[in-house]
Amino acid sequence: MAYYCPEALSEKTEAFMTGQIRPAISALTEGELFSALSRKVRDGGMDEADGNRIIAEYLSHVDGLYYTKLLVEPHHYQLARDWIGQFKTPIRTLDALHLAIASSERLTIVTADETLAKSVETLSVNVHLLSPD
Repeated sequence: MAYYCPEALSEKTEAFMTGQIRPAISALTEGELFSALSRKVRDGGMDEADGNRIIAEYLSHVDGLYYTKLLVEPHHYQLARDWIGQFKTPIRTLDALHLAIASSERLTIVTADETLAKSVETLSVNVHLLSPD
């Protein structure tokens, strides 16, 4: 969200993203982006025209092959389930799926979520924490 919407970490996110050759995202990322935009519009934090503009920009990035787009595979669900079932981290389902995809593809997950970053350390997944400082 911070790459497409003005937020506290937008500058850091943009600097990070523009430094990547072809960042990877999954179909899950797309669903979460649209969900977050929908919530912002419904809650009055953004008008519908801005929401549609952001969706159009995102889709142009996807169509322009700015991203490497990864599928969510059955083994990702199994790995996420296994990690959640260890009872060692507070990760939730969607976060565990993001981590499983990154782990399976040997990618670094980029997040501003400190709890998620700590969970990643426990699961031995590479992480890059974007922080406001």
